[in-house]
Order: sequence, then structure tokens, then C-alpha cells
Amino acid sequence: MNKAKQLAIIGGDARYIPLIHTLNREEDIQIQLLGFEQVEQSYTQAMKTELNNLDTSHLNGVVLPITGIDEQGKVEAVFTDQTIQLTEEWFQSLPNDCVIFTGISNPTLDQFTQNAGLTLIELMNRDEVAIYNSIPTAEGAIMLAIQHTNVTIHHANVYIFGYGRVGETTAQCFAGLGAKVSVVTKDDADLARVYEKGWEGYSLKEVGSKIAECQILINTIPSKVVTQSILQQMNSQAIIIDLASKPGGIDFDCADAIGLKTIHALGLPGMVAPKTAGEILATQVSKLLKSVKQ
Repeated sequence: MNKAKQLAIIGGDARYIPLIHTLNREEDIQIQLLGFEQVEQSYTQAMKTELNNLDTSHLNGVVLPITGIDEQGKVEAVFTDQTIQLTEEWFQSLPNDCVIFTGISNPTLDQFTQNAGLTLIELMNRDEVAIYNSIPTAEGAIMLAIQHTNVTIHHANVYIFGYGRVGETTAQCFAGLGAKVSVVTKDDADLARVYEKGWEGYSLKEVGSKIAECQILINTIPSKVVTQSILQQMNSQAIIIDLASKPGGIDFDCADAIGLKTIHALGLPGMVAPKTAGEILATQVSKLLKSVKQ
């Protein structure tokens, strides 16, 4: 009989409650929870503890919040009033074969894990997670568009910047509601696929001459592509929703100066569908944890 995997879940947002529920149903995973004092549920395979009491010597995996750690090593933990801070020495106390799961990383987390010789898995950069997550992300973008406009999505001119994993799903969802979808991308193959879908497609260089027609702009590109030259040609009644991770793809200062309404919609899956988002994460953590030879 295989020995149960030892997993520590440290902090997290609303997605982490269904993540815990899902992993708790697996008999071959034993879980220690840090930063969940305000959660009243009890679990058969999980127990709450504190950082000072956590035995790291036998851990097979550590699940950090989607945001990982900040520059000081602090983790986001919405279900506790306690501050949880992880040091480089703490990571070095983990076994060499312990896998670190996070949503996204930063130089601090990269450095801590590399110096400790640990495997770091960024879940949000994996296709299987990002594509699943694109569904609640697109639904959240539609929700925001409905809340912050006075027109129907049907027949609205929706411009979507980027045609990657999130952009494609978002374009399909808006088109399904009858929007007039235009996709902006630098990739010629993407433009060909957009043409096959029957939508309008523009390169980043040419969109400026078309953007005045835009009523709803959705950005999915994580670099500044919606620049001053584009913003100055937009209709003042248009709304801009940025789905890209920080710092986003919008020149927010310029948009604010012009008077355009912008929303940087970070973490939409966790806000719109935390149960689904948490279950997606749990499935991937379980699969990856069991696939790593330890």
C-alpha cells in the first residue's frame, strides 16, 4: 500500500475552501492547514496547525496562495488574522523532493525555491489549468460588462486584445451572446483563425484606426499594449476591462486622464466561481503531486 502524501496548504482565498474539500476526499493525501483558523469545517484528512508547529521534514508538497508570496515572504491568507511569513530558511527546511505549488511566482519565490533545490510549479501557467480557468474568467468579464454598461452585449462592439487561452474563450463567450467581436493580436495564425470564426481581426499596429467603434474593450495580454495612441481614439463611453495579471496591459494613468472607465479584474475565477476554480486547482495539485517521483 502506497504511503499517504503529506501536503501543507498555506493561506489562500475563497477558492481554497473547495480545494481543501476536494483533496480531503482522497485517502492517500494527508493535509495540514495553515491560515484557516476562521474556517469552521472539520476534515477527516486535514488538520489545522501553525507555522511554528508544522513538521516540514516529511512534506511531499506545499500549496501556496494563487499569488504565491510577496517580496517579504508573506502569504495572502483571508481566513486568519495572523501574519504568515515564509523565509528562505523555511524553504530550505523542506525535503529536496518536496513540490511547491503556486498560482504565479515572482523573483523572491523563484530565488527561495531555487536556492533550496525545490521544484516550483506555477499552476496558472499550465495549459490545463489556464484553459479551465478561462471559463469563469470569461463569464466574469461578461458579468462586469453587463454591470458597467447601459447597452446589451448583443450587437455591442467588443474588442478583445489577445487570442491566447483566455482571449479565445472570452471571444467565444461574447460572440455566443450576439456581440460583434473583433480580436486584436500580433499573431498572423491567430488572425487566420479569427477570420475562420467569422469575426473581425486586427493587428496591434492597425487597430488604432478602428478602435473608435469599440464599446467594450477586453484585454488579456500581460504587457502594455493599450497605449495612449489607442486610448485617445476611443469613444469616451467605452469601458475597458483588463483580465491580464499585474501590471496589466492598459496605460491606466492615461485612461484615467482621458476619463475612460477601466477595471483591472484580477482573480475573476475566485470571485465569480470559487467552487469551480478551487476544484480545478485541487484536481491538478492531486494529479501532479502523485506523478512526481518522491
